[in-house]
Amino acid sequence: MAESRRRLRSSTVVLGGMGVLAAALTSCGSDPDRRCVDRDSYDYTNGYKVVADKNCTTSGTTSGSRGKGGKSRADADWYYDADVSGGYADYGTFSRSEAVDRGGFGCSGSGSSGG
Repeated sequence: MAESRRRLRSSTVVLGGMGVLAAALTSCGSDPDRRCVDRDSYDYTNGYKVVADKNCTTSGTTSGSRGKGGKSRADADWYYDADVSGGYADYGTFSRSEAVDRGGFGCSGSGSSGG
């Protein structure tokens, strides 16, 4: 009976260690989390309103372009590494390179470089 407990404990430690290792490896190599937000919707309490991804383009903002039927779309842009709650995103950045520089657990070269 004591041996089965010992095995359970050691397998739990191994599995837990593998989870930490997997998190460390994926945090460095993956793109930062991003949300499409309306830049004109900032609310001091909540942050930016999250809008549909189709409003954001890969090259940047839509700058109030007109969609089908002449309706004006939101001034939308990608907002990286934000805290998202209740359809709003806050405490992130519009700079993809800054979000990547923040890095994750175990990443080399994270943070800003001085010059």
